Amino acid sequence: MLEDLKPYFIELKEHLEELRVSLDLDKKQEEIASLEAEMGYPGFWEDRERAEEVTRRVSFLRERVKRWEELANKLQNLYELWELAIAEGDHSLEPELEEELESLKARVERITLDTLLTGPYDRNNAILSLHPGAGGTESQDWAAMLLRMYMRWAEERGFEVEILDYLEGEEAGIKSATLLIKGENAYGYLKAEKGVHRLVRISPFDAAGRRHTSFASVEVIPEVEFDNEVEIRPEDLKIDTFRSQGAGGQHVNKTDSAVRITHLPTGIVVTCQNERSQHANKLTALKILRAKLLERKLKEQEEELLRLKGEQREIAWGNQIRSYVFHPYSLVKDHRTGVEIGNVQAVMDGWLDPFIKAYLQQQINKGLS
Repeated sequence: MLEDLKPYFIELKEHLEELRVSLDLDKKQEEIASLEAEMGYPGFWEDRERAEEVTRRVSFLRERVKRWEELANKLQNLYELWELAIAEGDHSLEPELEEELESLKARVERITLDTLLTGPYDRNNAILSLHPGAGGTESQDWAAMLLRMYMRWAEERGFEVEILDYLEGEEAGIKSATLLIKGENAYGYLKAEKGVHRLVRISPFDAAGRRHTSFASVEVIPEVEFDNEVEIRPEDLKIDTFRSQGAGGQHVNKTDSAVRITHLPTGIVVTCQNERSQHANKLTALKILRAKLLERKLKEQEEELLRLKGEQREIAWGNQIRSYVFHPYSLVKDHRTGVEIGNVQAVMDGWLDPFIKAYLQQQINKGLS
């Protein structure tokens, strides 16, 4: 019934008002006015670095305000359409209104999720790497399933995905893969996925149809073009080239275009074999190395913060963050937040937002985001 939609309008209106306060839109409007006034000063462009900083900030603030205003206007238009349908008794509009309200609710929730991103690199692109655990084909297939899950998640958000490194398994799955996921807040969202992911299922590779447990690790780091805190000295690098073994056609296998870079002070090793030229692979590998060094620095800072707080916490690779159970029942459970979803297939198709939101809120509460 059309009348039953009224509580949804009230709920969305309240949610939007809470979002307006969370985003501090009044303060953003004041800052926009102040910066626009500065842009109007004579000689504004004489200090090009400051001018570019101001224009970027204004563009960012305008976009934030515009996104909220678009949602508020959409809700108002739908409410007026609903009032008209009520007045005329036109129940044919009910399916359209329900669909539009659900769509608007999803958009509001997505922007609400953005308010939980407070880290200095949260707005950056993300470099996501997958590595199967012990278990050969089983774990390699699981890593490939996770790869598809993250690509579907990124596709749903309109993010661009670039494969930086890809090594196929011998029978099935992957031995490793590295993706660059491009989009605003990509790292802020995907940092929730760092850790070990566990799969329980009836193995398609076991003729006896037995249940198997497999593991794969997910590493997520922010893409950084340049950071004053990360220094890479040429003398600290050992660079090797080799013949590509990944997907990409015959061309990549004819030359030693793949690049492996070892950072001698830390022992960090990165490879890239996806590009056609050795030069391009080297540039991409250096980009991954810079991100890994930054992540290492951020982790050291976090551990120091925990030490100062007196909090004891094991930060170990082997701590699984989430279990995906296909058999004997259907359940995905995040062990950090306790969030559970019974529809495993929906999660494998990229429905990760409930886990991401709960993790980000947990980090905010701990003061670690």
